[in-house]
Amino acid sequence: MGYQLPPYGLQAMLKEGHRHLSGLEEVVLKNIDACKELSAITRTSMGPNGMNKMVINHLDKLFVTNDAATIVNELEVQHPAAKIVVLEGKAQQEEIGDGANLTISFAGELLHGAEELIRMGLHPSEIISGYTKAIKKAIEILEELVEKDSDKIDVRNKEVITRMKAAVASKQFGQEDVLCSLIADVCIQVCPKDPANFNVDNVHVAKLLGGGLHNSTVVRGMVLKNDAVGSIKRVEKAQLVFSGGVDTSATETKGTVLIHSAEQLETYAKTEEAKVEELIKAVAESGAKVIVSGGAVGEMALHFCERHKLMVLKISSKFELRRFYRTTGAVALLNLSPPNADDLGYADSISIQEIGGATVTIVKNEEGGNSVSTVVLRASTDSILDDLERAVDDGVNTYKAMCRDSRIVPGAAATEIELAKRVKEFSFKETGLDQYAIAKFAESFEMVPKTLAENAGLNAMEIISSLYAEHSSGNTKVGIDLEGGVCKDVSVMRIWDLFITKFFALKYVADAACTVLRVDKIIMAKTSRRSKER
Repeated sequence: MGYQLPPYGLQAMLKEGHRHLSGLEEVVLKNIDACKELSAITRTSMGPNGMNKMVINHLDKLFVTNDAATIVNELEVQHPAAKIVVLEGKAQQEEIGDGANLTISFAGELLHGAEELIRMGLHPSEIISGYTKAIKKAIEILEELVEKDSDKIDVRNKEVITRMKAAVASKQFGQEDVLCSLIADVCIQVCPKDPANFNVDNVHVAKLLGGGLHNSTVVRGMVLKNDAVGSIKRVEKAQLVFSGGVDTSATETKGTVLIHSAEQLETYAKTEEAKVEELIKAVAESGAKVIVSGGAVGEMALHFCERHKLMVLKISSKFELRRFYRTTGAVALLNLSPPNADDLGYADSISIQEIGGATVTIVKNEEGGNSVSTVVLRASTDSILDDLERAVDDGVNTYKAMCRDSRIVPGAAATEIELAKRVKEFSFKETGLDQYAIAKFAESFEMVPKTLAENAGLNAMEIISSLYAEHSSGNTKVGIDLEGGVCKDVSVMRIWDLFITKFFALKYVADAACTVLRVDKIIMAKTSRRSKER
């Protein structure tokens, strides 16, 4: 029998079955590799000519999209370091609603530069110090690149179209003019008196199969994908009452009714009918023309609603119900009862129409306030409709960001090349080892024009050298014209990016890269049986 040495060090401290990794090769470089792999997935989807990814998630749902936020959400990334980059992309998506691809791809490029510096002999602490200095300088330069007087804009003006075009074109290239016009219309309709209070939830998207994008419209109000209950299909200048259900209400306690004869049974049934009719009649006399139910609609109640010319709508989705409350200004009642004047909502018209084979309820509210508006999207397949919806979401989020800070910077990679040039010049003024990290940070900005050019099938090296030549001679607004394959002034092409998008992207990227580089040990406990089953 062999003598077994007792465990010592970390093995003695932790439970059996744990894993422990440490050192540059095992931890830092492997973490960097995982982040590089993730950014390689999203990078080819960047820009107007970005390629689509076909992702099938754990529920077997198919996604065909070039939206980086959707791709990384559905991938279910497990690696802890790559998860940090995914969270950084999610933070950008939630804060601004655009620029998730830039943050993920740029983080991968920064970590690729850090890997080269580590192999040269630099310590991660020196790289972090250099990156921190570089990001501060980059944000200073970014503020200098802001277009003059761009903060003086009326967000209720159609001028917003030019500012959201770049964000929408990166999702739907060639269709950005149609989409931006729809998005601008719908956002201007629901914009409050103080634009800073703009709420994205007030813009509703209804997706209907059939037709094409040119058939898409904007409706002041809501579009519901269901039919009315009953035969009344159209009501003008309607007052509405909301109820949890339109049916005979059950009592709170159980009771037994003893019936001795047929007359008593008939009287009991008539009494129930009379109670329901009395209730429906009281609702009709209050001035209401429409009853909106969040629950079941009983046959007897429906019969009396028809008799008193009341339209009945059933909405089972609580999210759509909330939007409906906002659209009409009605107050929800727990059970159907005669409403007060304050409880009633109002809609200019409610009509049932058939669009592309689908029966929809259109609730228009053009006169009585328009707190909710709907974009009706038309396309041939569900995946195209989903991608159009993501483009609309990006456009609406860009409008929201514009309401907070409307400053713009040159798009089409002009800003990135100028940042690369000036941060590189800044690195020459540094004396310590930080200068190498700052220089790598500057080089990382070249990833944007390089990726845009490669995705458009252009010669990336020629484009980058042309951009550097133009920017060195003082033309700071020169970017890439992807259609012509040449470098042009962005003020002629009218391609602008929001300052706030770039600002948050740079902040999140630097934080994520420095967090990954700061990790020098990974200690994993033994996986429990329950988490394995999940």
